Amino acid sequence: MKSPSALPLLFVISAPSGGGKTTLCQQLLATRPEMARAITCTTRAPRPEEKDGIDYYFLDDKTFLKRVQAGHFLEHATVYGNSYGTLRSEVLDKLRAGKDVLLNIDVQGAASVRECVQHDEELKRAFVSVFLTPSSLETLEARLKKRGQDSPAVIQKRLSVARQEISQWKNFDYLIISTSIAEDLRRMVAVIDAEKMRQCRAKAPEF
Repeated sequence: MKSPSALPLLFVISAPSGGGKTTLCQQLLATRPEMARAITCTTRAPRPEEKDGIDYYFLDDKTFLKRVQAGHFLEHATVYGNSYGTLRSEVLDKLRAGKDVLLNIDVQGAASVRECVQHDEELKRAFVSVFLTPSSLETLEARLKKRGQDSPAVIQKRLSVARQEISQWKNFDYLIISTSIAEDLRRMVAVIDAEKMRQCRAKAPEF
């Protein structure tokens, strides 16, 4: 349960592809009602089941570029010809509403957010970063094969990228070695609870 005196926080979770961060984020959102997902902007077309403002904020290329030029994004990137980004206002509005914010993002995006928050005291105070990774590349390879979504060549490419991403773990506040869905969730909840009780964020009752 969230302490009524605890300040809302921004939790950035990164992992290599297949590392389990999407599942962990889904579990967190299901068990922590005081937590909200940061909704990403994208220039790709919505899929039939997707809704604007719930799954993504769908923007055209011109609007996205204008917002980049105006400095509205905490981070943004182009992937397979489509642009994606997290708005500073999306995070701040949720924090100011008393919600912890959860941002599921790759290592490059986390680095961009980490740099941005250094220039914003409100975000800097709230920022907590977590890196989630399997215990070995062999375990990660087995997970990617089990998903059955990629060809052997694509899996090897993902593993090559993952090796580079995992080497960045020291740039994060916390490292969680992924074991099971339940254990990953337990450890992440422990991180959240510990951050809530840090002296710089907690507020003791007055007697």
